[in-house]
Amino acid sequence: METTSTFPPFVITAEIDAEADKRIAQYPDDKKRSAVLPLLHIIQHQFGFINKEATEWIAGKLGLEPMQVFEVVSFYPGFRESAPGKYHFRICRTLSCAMAGSAELMERICELTGIDRSNSDSHHNPVAVSPCGQWSVEYAECLASCGTGPVCLVNDDFHEAVAPEKAEALLNQYKG
Repeated sequence: METTSTFPPFVITAEIDAEADKRIAQYPDDKKRSAVLPLLHIIQHQFGFINKEATEWIAGKLGLEPMQVFEVVSFYPGFRESAPGKYHFRICRTLSCAMAGSAELMERICELTGIDRSNSDSHHNPVAVSPCGQWSVEYAECLASCGTGPVCLVNDDFHEAVAPEKAEALLNQYKG
């Protein structure tokens, strides 16, 4: 089933271009390729993921081949190649959160939102999106709150001690 992205279409605004130029200027001319990570972060923050157009734009800014940018995108699991939902859940799955029920929390959120994780994996396609495009989930490696698990991020909001039975209340905070 096709999902609908809640992020803006890929259009490089003057502000984004200026921010990219500012980041590139922090590197010597012969090392400007080192700005690839900051530019990827700018794009992912603005558009939610990094698509082929973004890869080509960054490559053009840095004088690289698009494949060189794509290699970086595909290497780091923190970069997404597909759009997440409007509300993106990152659920910690390290040992303490796993023992506190993070797998059950993931299962409950997927059940409540209609997310099918069967086509997602842990590295190249970690994000699973609901059919409506509003919700997405992925596992995260250690969100640094081992004593209050299971923990998760919803976009940039941090939530502690989110037992599976609290999943519906958590979702209700973001509906609308």
